[in-house]
Order: sequence, then structure tokens, then C-alpha cells
Amino acid sequence: MIEKKPVPSMDEWLREAKADPSAEKIGMYLTHNGTVRKTAKAKVRNGDVNAENVTGMLFSYDEEKVAAAIDEAYKLDGIYYIKVWLNQGELQVGDDIMYVLIGGDIRPHVVDALQFLVERIKTTCVVETELH
Repeated sequence: MIEKKPVPSMDEWLREAKADPSAEKIGMYLTHNGTVRKTAKAKVRNGDVNAENVTGMLFSYDEEKVAAAIDEAYKLDGIYYIKVWLNQGELQVGDDIMYVLIGGDIRPHVVDALQFLVERIKTTCVVETELH
């Protein structure tokens, strides 16, 4: 069985980001913290009222696809800093699935880039199997 990874510190990530040479161009940092929720995806996204609650999740990802998604996000307007952490293995409700930190010049660019990158990771880079 694949072991879960240690969860990173957002405070440490922000300290690192603000010490990076790109920091002088950045006016906003935005983070995303995805977690395993109890409510099944079928219920939340598709309205399936009969979907069973989740007890956990099997989670894995393709490192090359994640790297490619990050490269694409760096091509977006005003984006100068990106850091991504993905968990792995058998996760429980409440466990962290992913952290994403994006730094850019102005709020609209950073919000759009975060939406783009999280969506790309979730739809093309990871495998999530809900456990019931």
C-alpha cells in the first residue's frame, strides 16, 4: 500500500515564495487546499440523492502530467510562481488531497490561473476512487 505523504506548511510555502526572485513582480498569492469530503462526488456534482457517503479515497497522480499542467499555467498572463503538492495512497475523510499556491501580478490573473490549474490537475492528472 502507498503511504500518505506528510502535509506541507502553507506558512513555509509563502515564506519560500516571498523569498523567490519572482516575488518583486507578485501582487497576490492564492492557495487551494482540496480535502476528502464525506459527500460523494455523484451527489455533489450530479445531484444523485441516492449516492452513498464516502469513507475515504484512493488517490494517485501522474507526475509528468502534473508538470505539464504547471508549465501550461506559467504561460498564463501575469503568473510568476507556482507550487503544487499532491497526496497519495488511501486517504480518509478530512485528509488533504492537494495544495496549490499561485503567485501573480493582479487578482484576476491569479484567480483565473488557480481555476485553470486545479481543473487541469483534477481532470487530467489524478485518479480518485471514492471508498464507501
